Amino acid sequence: MTSTKERQRAAARARLEREMAERAAKARKRRQTQAIIGAGAALLLVVAGTVWLVASLGDDDTDATNTAAAGTSLCVWNEAPAEQRTPQTKDVGLPGTQQPNKGTQIMTIDTNLGPITAKLDLAKVPCTAASFTHLASKNFFDNTKCHRLVTEGLKVLQCGDPSATGKGYRETDGTGGPHYRFAEENLPTDERPPYPEGVIAMAKSSEPGSTGSQFFIVYGDSQLDPSYTVLGTITEGMDIVKKVGAAGHDNAFGESAGGGHPKLETVIKKLSMSEIQGG
Repeated sequence: MTSTKERQRAAARARLEREMAERAAKARKRRQTQAIIGAGAALLLVVAGTVWLVASLGDDDTDATNTAAAGTSLCVWNEAPAEQRTPQTKDVGLPGTQQPNKGTQIMTIDTNLGPITAKLDLAKVPCTAASFTHLASKNFFDNTKCHRLVTEGLKVLQCGDPSATGKGYRETDGTGGPHYRFAEENLPTDERPPYPEGVIAMAKSSEPGSTGSQFFIVYGDSQLDPSYTVLGTITEGMDIVKKVGAAGHDNAFGESAGGGHPKLETVIKKLSMSEIQGG
């Protein structure tokens, strides 16, 4: 009898030990699972926080690049691929993308015949004015000839091609300019005539967004398609331009382009841009 009871007690103790061992094992497994879940949750929070931070910084960068600050305009400069550049193309770097759009600037074209000045309204031509300011700082226009004069139909003196190879008011392949182009501004679509005497405007190709460095001074009302940026108004030196116009041209460009080289040579000794006034 005693032997039987001892065996029963031993069996009960064994069952109890097994149950306790199983409970301990389950508790350990539960703790391990909870630790893994906790670590995963913490990692998820870290990842989420990192993604949020990167996204926030990315948004800031995007805003800084694609959104103009108050008092500025966003200017886009399109560089010509290397294979499309010609020997007449000059790489002079790019202006900044955010440019002031308040105030005025005075452009001074110091020629061998005397100074010609023009007033630019930055509210109308922020990017074109910025391009001229940039190019002037690189001496881009200095010691260059005004290469084209038209006296019939149009009355314009065209300048701004350092190579002096341009043949028309369009900046076509083979003419000189910077390695970038940009969009047209301040188009006189509601003006009659669109380009009256005293206006200074930008040359371009037939494609939109092809404005570069070439410009033309209108010395007699001209009926051009209003697709050329009106840069500003001549404030001094129209008598010089009219004098060049009166001297005529050599008809070098024929009927297809019109006009020719001015017989009275006109050299830009220096082109400069003033500080912004009233900005």
